[in-house]
Formats: sequence, C-alpha cells, structure tokens
Amino acid sequence: MKIAILSRNESLYSTRRLKESAEERGHQVKVIDVLKCYMNITSLKPTIHFKGEKLDQFDAVIPRIGASVTFYGTAVLRQFEMMNVFPLSESVAVTRSRDKLRSMQLLARKGVGLPVTGFAHNPDDIQDLIKEVGGAPLVIKLLEGTQGIGVVLAETHKAAESVIQAFMGLNANIMIQEYIKESGGSDIRCFVIDGKVVAAMKRQGPEGEFRSNLHRGGSASLVRLTPQERSTAVRAAKIMGLNVCGVDLLRSNHGPLVMEINSSPGLRGIESASNKDIAGMIIEFIEKKVHGSSQSQNRSKTRGKG
Repeated sequence: MKIAILSRNESLYSTRRLKESAEERGHQVKVIDVLKCYMNITSLKPTIHFKGEKLDQFDAVIPRIGASVTFYGTAVLRQFEMMNVFPLSESVAVTRSRDKLRSMQLLARKGVGLPVTGFAHNPDDIQDLIKEVGGAPLVIKLLEGTQGIGVVLAETHKAAESVIQAFMGLNANIMIQEYIKESGGSDIRCFVIDGKVVAAMKRQGPEGEFRSNLHRGGSASLVRLTPQERSTAVRAAKIMGLNVCGVDLLRSNHGPLVMEINSSPGLRGIESASNKDIAGMIIEFIEKKVHGSSQSQNRSKTRGKG
C-alpha cells in the first residue's frame, strides 16, 4: 500500500513510529505537511498538490493534525476522502471531536457519563453557572486549549468568578466543570482501535498539579480497566465516529466520566506503559480495511450527524 501521514513534523515520536511500522510491513509511506498542500476542488477530478507534486495513488491516509491547524488540516483530509483514499479517522469525526463543547453535547445526548458541565456567554450569568456545576472548587477550560493549556482549577467561589470574568473579558470561549476530587489528579487514557480498547494507562499529575497530561510532567503507568470503563470508552469513540482515538476518563464515585476524546492520541506514553506495538496495530487495522474494500469504492462512510 501507499500511505500518507498528515503531520507537520516527521521527527515526532508518533509520526516516526507509524512510518517505521508501515515500512516494516512493506508499505510505502510519505509524511506530508498539510499547510504545504494546495488543492484543486472539483466534482470531476479533485486533486491535492504538495511542493509542486501531485498527490495521487494513495491507498490510505493517517491524519496527525495539530489542534492549531484543524480547519485547514481537515480540509486536506476531506480532499483525500473525495479521492477515495481510506482515512484512518474521517474528517467529520476529527472536527467533531476537536470541538470540546460539541463533543460533550453529543456524548450527553447518548447518555455517556460526563462531569457536570456549564457554558455561558453573558457575564451576568456567572453566579448561576457556578451554582449549576455544584460550586467551587471547579475547573475552567478554554475550548481551544490542548495538552492541559488553558485549564484552571478555581478552589474558591471568588477565584472562579474572577477567572471566568477575565476569560470572558478576553472574548475567550470557556466551559466550566465540576471538580472530581476523588480522581486525585489522575485520569485514565484508553486507546481505542476499531471499537476495542487495546491498551490503557493511568496518568498521574505531579505533586500539587491537578492536570495529569504527560506534557505537563505527569507520569504514566499500566492500569486495569473495569468493564464499565471499557464500555464507556468504546461507546464514546463510536459516538464520535473515530476508528482510532484516545478516550480520557475520570474515576468518580458515580462511575467513569469522559473528560475528553483525542482524535490524534500520542503513542509514546501508551506504548511505554503497555509495552505494546500500538503503531503496528493501527497499520494492521488499515490493512484490514483497505484490503477489504474495492479500489473504486468510496471508503469514507461518515457515521452519525452533528
């Protein structure tokens, strides 16, 4: 097969592992910076060009699109889909999962466990909003934030009020959530491939830090999932329409709660903690899907709406 990896940095661990795993299995791989692509959008013969080269004859495309380039990156991914190239994750699913508020609403509609979450635009509603999520302490999140950036723990009512007012004053879109104290500054990353949790790890924040992101100094260790946690992760991935994703759960007194869904989950932490070849599993999944489809068949089948 010929596989395209949409990544802005070929040296990143996840990009490198996927490329190595695919080449070890005899596939041709090209890493493509989406921001250096340009497209001819037409119903007759859509094309993508990269550094003057026409990109065609690819069998599959793996999106490793950074949050800051979601709009243009998913446009490029859609163009590949128009050219009947199999996407590891579909453009609509990536877009859906990147919108934190939209993804929370979709999960809530299907009855998936979530932290109590509030959203408002008018500063006059701050007091009621804080009450809606159970009061302080509470977590304030920028909707555009990633890797724990733009996430604040407000430990008192006054602090929560001040931070929310400051964000609103900057015209930043935020949501606020109840603080799950019993999680103890940890969460669980479930790695889902093709409707199955293939690996899971517990991420623990450093002393005095409630954010557990590995990029913020958190540590990872192997964890055993409960059947309910496994089921919640699989359901969340299915609702988003993602073939491959990382589902982040919090352990609460009333069961597992979905904190976030990552459509481009990093491989370093999960491979180190689980000692599993996750990159190889992803390539194996692509092989199964591509070899099971007709070359002329459009392999992109958007699941669900919203």
